[in-house]
Amino acid sequence: MLNRQNHTSISFLRTTKVILSLVVITLAAGSLTASARSKKPDYGVLEITTSPDPYPLLIDGAPSGTTAGGPRRIELAPGAHTVEIQFPGGARWVRDFEIVRNKKQCITLNYKPREVVLKTPCPTGLSVSAPEQVTDGDLITFASEVSYAGTNQLSYTWTISPSNARITSGAGTNTITVDTTGLRNQRVSAALLVDDGSGDPACRQIARASTRVIYTPPPPVKPRKFDEFPSISFDDDKARLDNLAIEMQNDPNSTGYVIVYGGRTSPTGAAEQLGNRALNYLEQARGIDPRRLVVVEGGYRETPSFELWIVPQGATAPEPTPTLQPGDVRPKPASTSKRRSRRRR
Repeated sequence: MLNRQNHTSISFLRTTKVILSLVVITLAAGSLTASARSKKPDYGVLEITTSPDPYPLLIDGAPSGTTAGGPRRIELAPGAHTVEIQFPGGARWVRDFEIVRNKKQCITLNYKPREVVLKTPCPTGLSVSAPEQVTDGDLITFASEVSYAGTNQLSYTWTISPSNARITSGAGTNTITVDTTGLRNQRVSAALLVDDGSGDPACRQIARASTRVIYTPPPPVKPRKFDEFPSISFDDDKARLDNLAIEMQNDPNSTGYVIVYGGRTSPTGAAEQLGNRALNYLEQARGIDPRRLVVVEGGYRETPSFELWIVPQGATAPEPTPTLQPGDVRPKPASTSKRRSRRRR
């Protein structure tokens, strides 16, 4: 499986003359496409989109050009950064973000003028927002906004379902994070009760939001052909086997498959001898645990040959690919010296 994604979606009403909706998504680097990965491996990426227009942008108080109608990517060193976007009429959007190495934080803001909302002593205009859907294992951020002109401290009480959904942070505040691990193909709902403590029923506000949790099975793990070559001499074979040993040492959870093919005119048992010789060399000379090695006689090809495979944990075993049928093989007889040796025995 791939690695996790953190998704945050926030929409809010201000008592100023703007409506801003925010979508924040943090993706694990393993889930990024090759074109989206940061060129600086120790940096994180801030990706900002605004509509309908570009607007002035400040990072950590310093002017940083403008946003864009399409995503604008900014590479930042890991750590806390303040993002400020300046909208028409003096409206500002300011948030602090923790940039994480090799992760992408996506921000989408929609600007829309609106009428001034009159302030009242009670909390009003409560809203809760969240992503439409996330993948099993992601973190959902349920965020709220409320207009309030009173002086009492507001209380925030969250109720979430299903029962095995878990709040990981933010309980008692206006924003919570919920872990979706194990909630595949379910809908996670959050209800927020905001109360100013006055006892006036009109000053109790309730809002809800929900997110669908989907599950995407990870792609099947496949074996990887590492090398393929004819067996010309043992010295040549050893050089290729050395490379396999190095690759297996770099990936200690993998298994090495050695598929050996006899040639059209190879003596009977030649493939078995080549396989045993390769196994002994990898085990004794290169120190590879024999439990991580599999030697397979793959049939016949024109010349004695090897296929070397790296098989990650959970991958299926590679299949031999002979090019000759057993009936096409014409084994050479054993040499005269070998026949005499056998007679002496």
